[in-house]
Amino acid sequence: MRRYPILQVLIAWSLLIGFSGEIDAQCVMCKAVAEDSAAEGAVGRGINQGILYIMAVPYLLLGILGYLIFKKWNLVE
Repeated sequence: MRRYPILQVLIAWSLLIGFSGEIDAQCVMCKAVAEDSAAEGAVGRGINQGILYIMAVPYLLLGILGYLIFKKWNLVE
C-alpha cells in the first residue's frame, strides 16, 4: 500500500476537511479582546497589538539564535 503515498495523504486530507463542519477559529481570549475593544469604541486595537506582539517574538528569537551561530562560527568576541 506504499505505492501511492501522495494519494493517501490527499484522501486523508480530503476526509478531514470534508467532515470538519463549521469550525469557530477564534480562541476565547481573542474573542474577549475583540468584544472589549468594540465596547470601548476602539475596534480591533487590542487584536492589532496582540498580532504585533505575537509577530515580534519569533523574530527576536531568530535574531538571537542567528547572532549566537554567527558568533560561534566566526569566533567574534
